[in-house]
Amino acid sequence: MKTKLSLLTLALVSHFSMADVQYRLSITEPEHHLGNVDVTFPKSAQAHIDVQLPDWRTGRYEILNMANGIRFFNANDSQGNALKWHKIDKNTWRVHFEKPTEVTVSYQVYANELGMRSRHIDDSHAFIDASGFFMFSDSFRQEPVRVDLNVPKQWRSVSGMAFAESKHSFKADNYDILLDSPIETGINELHKFSVDGRDYELVIWGEGNYDVDLMLRDLKKLVKTGSLIWHDYPYDRYVFMVHATSGARGATEHLNSTIIQRHRDRFASRSDYIGFISTAAHEFIHTWNVKNYRPSGLVPYDYVDINYSDLLWLVEGSTSYLEDYLLLSAGITTNREFYNSLTRTVNRHMKTPGREVQSVAHTSFDKWINQGGDHGKNYSTNIYLEGALVSMALDIDLIDKSGGKVSYRDVHTELYKQHKLPKSFDAADVKRILKEISGRDYSNWWDNYVDGPAILDFDALFEKVGLEYVYPMGTKEIARLDGAAKSVGELLELTHVARDGNAWKAGLTAGDKIVAVNKHQVRKDLAATLSLFEAGDVVTIDFIRRHKLMSLELKLAKGYNSNKVIRAVQAPSERQAKLYKAWTGVSHPNAKN
Repeated sequence: MKTKLSLLTLALVSHFSMADVQYRLSITEPEHHLGNVDVTFPKSAQAHIDVQLPDWRTGRYEILNMANGIRFFNANDSQGNALKWHKIDKNTWRVHFEKPTEVTVSYQVYANELGMRSRHIDDSHAFIDASGFFMFSDSFRQEPVRVDLNVPKQWRSVSGMAFAESKHSFKADNYDILLDSPIETGINELHKFSVDGRDYELVIWGEGNYDVDLMLRDLKKLVKTGSLIWHDYPYDRYVFMVHATSGARGATEHLNSTIIQRHRDRFASRSDYIGFISTAAHEFIHTWNVKNYRPSGLVPYDYVDINYSDLLWLVEGSTSYLEDYLLLSAGITTNREFYNSLTRTVNRHMKTPGREVQSVAHTSFDKWINQGGDHGKNYSTNIYLEGALVSMALDIDLIDKSGGKVSYRDVHTELYKQHKLPKSFDAADVKRILKEISGRDYSNWWDNYVDGPAILDFDALFEKVGLEYVYPMGTKEIARLDGAAKSVGELLELTHVARDGNAWKAGLTAGDKIVAVNKHQVRKDLAATLSLFEAGDVVTIDFIRRHKLMSLELKLAKGYNSNKVIRAVQAPSERQAKLYKAWTGVSHPNAKN
């Protein structure tokens, strides 16, 4: 009896009564990106509660310091009396009270981070990711939540969450669902459709050169492809949110929705449209990969600290890789468009010296601190690029060794079956699944290509599936300087100098401004100036560093006026054609009937 009474007392200390956490957002001064938030937490018998704003948002593995937009914080009890509070760290407020009470905290939010996809308010809409707006308390993280919006009458509100009592209110089972269910409210257009008994919505904010009919046609094809990999769908309703913007671009996956941002004039051309629908496919795959199964370092999410994992390459890179498979299998893209996408990925990899230094496991763990720029390109990789290529290499190896019976898609099938949330998985689980589906031990392969820098033989990989990686006809040899530059007035500023390339060895570095090559002024076109020379020529480079004119000699490297491309071989063998179809889901374009 004593134990039961102690447990009851403990329960009363943490939760005096069960009730919803109530969130209210009022758009007060949209032209100044300002809104007011009130959060009411249920009655508690604690001496204090800590309320926090997340330090990052799901889908972006980077500390964002979102509490910097909070002002005019205050707290009151259920009678409206002011409560004492103080801030204990950059994104945590501690509220004190002497007797059990509901606690309402209020504050102003500055929301002008559209490109971060965390919070944005203007006179035409608000994009509400809870991580940028709504504080939480660990004491009530698992309690039901309700969100009420006070917005202009002509605005429409859309979210993956269920509506509550009004068209501008939503409800969710807990804070985690709220955090992974953004709200788009404002002047927008909304299109609804159903596929295989599931409901979908396409909501678009902003005017642009998009073709809604084409978007809807291909989204209907896309959402049918989930069954190509997974045995069921983890949602009954899914929302595609699109921002046609004047600059912000990118996308983020959520529990049963996604937000996609593109420049308003980057929808119409075929290449731009492929960019849009590829992004939609990427975020759609995330509905399973990361939203329903994810690595142990991300389970459960810790919203106020770094969530380390050496498998972020599988979360993001594998998703990037699988998006092309879904688009090609669905008939949304062609074989040629598939090759073009793969070519861009491989060529970027080949122009990234960091591929020889950092493994995908290492870059996954360091995603939170990895930097871009010249040093990053020379000494690092990224989880998207490198992860996609490691996924491809593993896929082709599985398909080749099994004669087309087993693929990397089977790995994701099993991860969803065996490690669906609230479970998680680690590298040992993935290797175990690889052995289960293939009958082979992939430990050595993993050591070489995941835990070590992935040195990939693309010729050997592509040959197995009837492709080749070659220079196009008419390609000519040219002289080059191993680096990249941007125009700065009448000068060219080096933005990247490839590690151990000719410019690196000669002593050039990023930030140097090239004036002339052998006294020929470069102006805005380095390639035109270098066309006067041949590979192997030793030339004098005049450049500006620290506002001083300097000179050095370097030997021009050999390059080509075209990049290598991936294309189908003209006469694939029967085995190549078979493996190609197992790999892509479609027939090899040159296979014999």
